[in-house]
Amino acid sequence: MSVARGSARRLQAGEYEVERGTTTLGVLGLLETGRVKPHVILHPEGATLAELARALEAERLASAGAIARLARDPAYLRGLGIEGASVEGYLFPDTYQLVRGMAPEEILTRMVQRGRAKLGPDVAQRARARGLTVHQLLTLASIIEREAAVPEEMPLISAVFWNRLKLDMPLQADPTVQYALGKERRALTRADLLIDHPFNTYRRQGLPPGPIASPGLRAIEAALVPAPVKYLYFVAVDDRRHHFSITVEQHNAAVARYRLARDR
Repeated sequence: MSVARGSARRLQAGEYEVERGTTTLGVLGLLETGRVKPHVILHPEGATLAELARALEAERLASAGAIARLARDPAYLRGLGIEGASVEGYLFPDTYQLVRGMAPEEILTRMVQRGRAKLGPDVAQRARARGLTVHQLLTLASIIEREAAVPEEMPLISAVFWNRLKLDMPLQADPTVQYALGKERRALTRADLLIDHPFNTYRRQGLPPGPIASPGLRAIEAALVPAPVKYLYFVAVDDRRHHFSITVEQHNAAVARYRLARDR
């Protein structure tokens, strides 16, 4: 008992992984090290704040409700210097090792800070050179991220959106409507495309109010450096590739062709 009493002052709180058969002294030694059990959380490119909140809740690291409330707290956003209505788009997609007991502020702040470190100090200057704020850059990049299935197409998809913005054409990006409706990755109906919502880029011109997901570095680079092409349209060929067109006539023909191929 004297050993236990002497160690009590040095024991560190937290969640530990104790192997079967470990002695009491072994447990005390583990508690003295402070090596708490890590929980690996993957926040992939294109994932949303809602998906992150569910992942954290599934690992019992934080409640989804607490994450959602903090992510939209005006005081918290001001402290981070985020101009949007939430941290959506500012959470860098990466693998994180978190421990139980961390506050939601610690978790989200770590993800925001990692994004800023990865983007580098010149991202604001590069965005300004394209006529964008960092918030607008992340917004455009998040749409590119959700539209592209393969990295090689990101500059092409970026070019389509840039060309549309220059012509005051609506972006007509399905992922923005999915975000507005909370449908995430589910198929949309014609009625969905008519919803009156700031994130519905079928009904509203220009960029939506903020990002719709976490863009990765390749999507952000594509937003900054679109391909030098005149495409204004694209349609899915399969689950990964798109066909790009310049005119609406070319686009309609491509849509008909690929619909026919799918129906066979």
